[in-house]
Amino acid sequence: MRTARWLVPALLVVAWLALGGFGGPYAGKLSDVATNDNSAFLPASAESTRALDEQRTFSTDQTLPAIVVAERTSGVAPQDNAFLSDAAARIQAIPGVTQVASPRPSQDGQALELTVSVLVGGEPGEVVEQIRAELRQAPPGLTVLVAGPAAQIADLVTAFGGIDGLLLLVAGLVVALILVVVYRSPLLPVVVLLSAVFALGLASLVVYLLADHDVLTLNGQSQGILFILVFGAATDYALLLVSRFREQLRDTESRHEAVELAWRATLPPIAASAGTVVLGVLCLLFSDLQSNRGLGPVAAIGIAAAFLASVTFLPAALALLGRAAFWPVRPKLGSPHPESRGIWGRIANAVAAKPRAIWIGTTVLLLVGAAFVPQLKAGGVAQSDLFLTPVDSVAGQEVLARHFPGGSGSPTTIITNESQAQAVTQAARVDGVAQVAAAPNVVNGRVQVIAILTDAADSEAALDTVGRVRQAVHAVPGADAVVGGTTAIQLDTQETSERDRAVIIPIVLVVIFVVLALLLRALLAPLLLIATVVLSFAATMGVSALVFNHLLDFPGADPAVPLFGFVFLVALGIDYNIFLMTRVREEAVRTNTHDGTLRGLTLTGGVITSAGVVLAATFAALAVIPILFLAQIAFIVAFGVLLDTLIVRSLLVPALTLDVGRRIWWPSKVP
Repeated sequence: MRTARWLVPALLVVAWLALGGFGGPYAGKLSDVATNDNSAFLPASAESTRALDEQRTFSTDQTLPAIVVAERTSGVAPQDNAFLSDAAARIQAIPGVTQVASPRPSQDGQALELTVSVLVGGEPGEVVEQIRAELRQAPPGLTVLVAGPAAQIADLVTAFGGIDGLLLLVAGLVVALILVVVYRSPLLPVVVLLSAVFALGLASLVVYLLADHDVLTLNGQSQGILFILVFGAATDYALLLVSRFREQLRDTESRHEAVELAWRATLPPIAASAGTVVLGVLCLLFSDLQSNRGLGPVAAIGIAAAFLASVTFLPAALALLGRAAFWPVRPKLGSPHPESRGIWGRIANAVAAKPRAIWIGTTVLLLVGAAFVPQLKAGGVAQSDLFLTPVDSVAGQEVLARHFPGGSGSPTTIITNESQAQAVTQAARVDGVAQVAAAPNVVNGRVQVIAILTDAADSEAALDTVGRVRQAVHAVPGADAVVGGTTAIQLDTQETSERDRAVIIPIVLVVIFVVLALLLRALLAPLLLIATVVLSFAATMGVSALVFNHLLDFPGADPAVPLFGFVFLVALGIDYNIFLMTRVREEAVRTNTHDGTLRGLTLTGGVITSAGVVLAATFAALAVIPILFLAQIAFIVAFGVLLDTLIVRSLLVPALTLDVGRRIWWPSKVP
């Protein structure tokens, strides 16, 4: 029996070392199976998807345009035209390029435009980089840039290139620093980080295999969130287990018995926490966008891996290390528990003194923040606004807009019945359309009508124009017209995101209520807990609106930002309430709800606050990736988690519990 107590933990540690060694490299390979093309994410029912399907009947190759633009403000010289013509011949030879048009001068004579068709099925990003390489030896004074959808994909790939390096480094350093401060031990942070690294290796292996076999869709955003979520969740679960282990070591001589008691006590709340987040993110499967649907299982796999590592590898490592894990401040048998005489004991006494005033005051404070939610601009942003650092595709689009129609190179395509082609062409001449012409070839009685927009294809003005085009051509009797193209894809993506937000948020609330009701064996407590977290989310979004609009001067936000913020904040915010209220119920059963609430707050205050700070810091690390969406999610989740940890869980929930009393467990009977 004594040998088994050493053998089982040792075997678990060895098994995780082997799994980590095998799965770890796949974290760096996830970019190979990631997709960053919006057109791949839309449902089959979207109008732009139907248009794209019909376009394939006109051409066997599915392509994206890369727009080469050359500018000389003093006027294009003959050598500029010769350079671009020579470059066009070299670009035509690049694998993945299907067609290169002849250089076209602008009306003001200051720019040239060259449209390159790039195969979607290949590697558009790599092809664009080769195109850019062919254009580097431009004549002095000639600015040459590559813009268009293919160039945006190339710049997105470059921006996401820091995910498997810089992001992990920053997240790891932040977590290590916080753990050293919390435990004042050089060894324990290493063990906790190993648990997170092993969890990430397992999650990366599973996600890579599923994405590689087209079981799920992975993109750069999902990849970044996966890394952060695994690190944050694994550390949170580790902090809960380690804190209970240290508590048991003061009362139990045997390290193995202490680990077992700590594991038994923390397994239910950790499992409930992990289960809540898993079910919450899996609600994204109800999304019509494949990118959102893909994030659901990706995030769920990450949380499951963090849970497995935290309840197997970590307790095994702690059993082998014992009190040495906390060196040099080792917890001694019989030593007093420091929690009751520390800051959390004083906070508990303050809450007990005026519970009603505290929960009303904190509620009013959160309502003030929530009042600014209407200022959040989440109607969508131009694709060029996604980048937080200068990129060629954005600079090139600005040059194009100065000398050519904004939609040049990324036309809006209308596919209609041949008999109504002329009527559709006439109807499509709405405000915001520079040119309209029908293509000559007819396939299955259908023709293409090409519309060049006045504004940049990814701009809000272009989206409004496509909406007007759709309304006009749909009104033509017998045309059966569908409108597609880059701008239409972006418009459908935004509209689908808005639909997802309206459908998924209620589902998440119902799922989390059911989990809490089963865990706490109550109906009133789950309703109150969910209400506090939703209020915290609203306050977070209100503060975020002020920060985004007035401090960071962001142009707006994608409609998916509030949805992702809600899913993560509600699921993760409930985590801390689960950690608190499960301990409160445990203590209340022994004594009563009043004393159990105060003791639960005192004993869990430090560990939950540490967990919240770690999770907030890891999500904040997403800001190192220069993408607007990730920067906004980083702030929303980081600020929201801190608000949940420091205000909602520390003051609002315990004060409300004390004021409601034992009725909070209704219909269960707890003293």
